[in-house]
Amino acid sequence: MADIDAIAALQDPVRRRLYEYVAAQGREVGRNEAAEAAGVARTLAAHHLDRLTEAGLLESGSRRLTGRSGPGAGRPAKVYTRARAERAVSLPARDYRTAAELLAEAAEQAGLDAGLCAAARRRGETLRGPAAPCGGLDEAVEMLAARGYEPYVAGAEGVPGKPEAAGRVVRLRNCPFHAVAERFPPLVCGMNLALLEGLIGTDGPVRARMDARPGECCVVVESSKNNFD
Repeated sequence: MADIDAIAALQDPVRRRLYEYVAAQGREVGRNEAAEAAGVARTLAAHHLDRLTEAGLLESGSRRLTGRSGPGAGRPAKVYTRARAERAVSLPARDYRTAAELLAEAAEQAGLDAGLCAAARRRGETLRGPAAPCGGLDEAVEMLAARGYEPYVAGAEGVPGKPEAAGRVVRLRNCPFHAVAERFPPLVCGMNLALLEGLIGTDGPVRARMDARPGECCVVVESSKNNFD
């Protein structure tokens, strides 16, 4: 029932806005910043942020937001990030994760990587339907957001807010297959790449490619004219 209680904490609209803002930043967020983003007073934001932490949806810590240290640097401020733990509710109870892990284990042991990737690419094409390949990075962002990947635009060096840095790259904060990918990374990451290739297309102005980094999805999307290999 803990997951139900945690998700129920998001029923409050202010609390939900605060959670969505913190989750979308991919970094630590202070109370003042969160309050301003949600359009509420700092004291109210602090209350809701702490409630989200108690529910296990956020993690909290403290650091000096000025970046300075030593005398005169000020007191450390409380900061928040999205919790690493997953939350899911199914009524009645279902256990799709175990089924997925068993299937992934069997596929890996049988050497079915190529077949799995082919199936994933076909599924991506089915999800795209009769539409042409993705027409640009902005369209890709919308498409990936709808699939739960939490995309954000960065420069080629992965710097948020600096898309001019050697070309724009769409990076993905969330991997929808994270739990299974942790146990079977080559198999599931390859499947994920093939799925996105089918969804976005391979002969249009954008492409998906592998670029694994800690805390993010293993795939990025970029202009097919870029060449960072």
